[in-house]
Amino acid sequence: MAPKHHPTPLSGGDRKALKKELGKARAMTTILASQSAEARAKGDALIRQADRLLCESWNERMWADGGPIDPSPTVDQAINGGYPWLEIRCSRCKTARDVDLASLPHVSTTCVHDLAGRLRCSKCAKAGRRPAATLLQLAQLPRHAVAPEV
Repeated sequence: MAPKHHPTPLSGGDRKALKKELGKARAMTTILASQSAEARAKGDALIRQADRLLCESWNERMWADGGPIDPSPTVDQAINGGYPWLEIRCSRCKTARDVDLASLPHVSTTCVHDLAGRLRCSKCAKAGRRPAATLLQLAQLPRHAVAPEV
């Protein structure tokens, strides 16, 4: 967008008034931009907290009821809420493993419970079988993560 042109008034008093108004407008843009950034940061924090609570709620329902519960958080909500790992177990050999949700190719609206039919056990695949995985829960860290040294 082209900058707005303000014709310079002929009289000295009008020039001073225009300069004063332009200075106020420039100062106001800085104030409004900082307020916008603060509001956006607060909003992002609230959305992150809402996503975390949604993941915790889904984990509790999974533990209480079992099975892939619908509705579940989307993959992006789980990652944003701090739960980027999905714990699964093979329905045939009972091997447990963790899946990094961030590494999966997905559409942003893909729900976690929809992944149950897509995830397969790599151990059983070598034996020529392709059983579906059982979803256990969302996790903040992989089960076998190395603890950071202090």
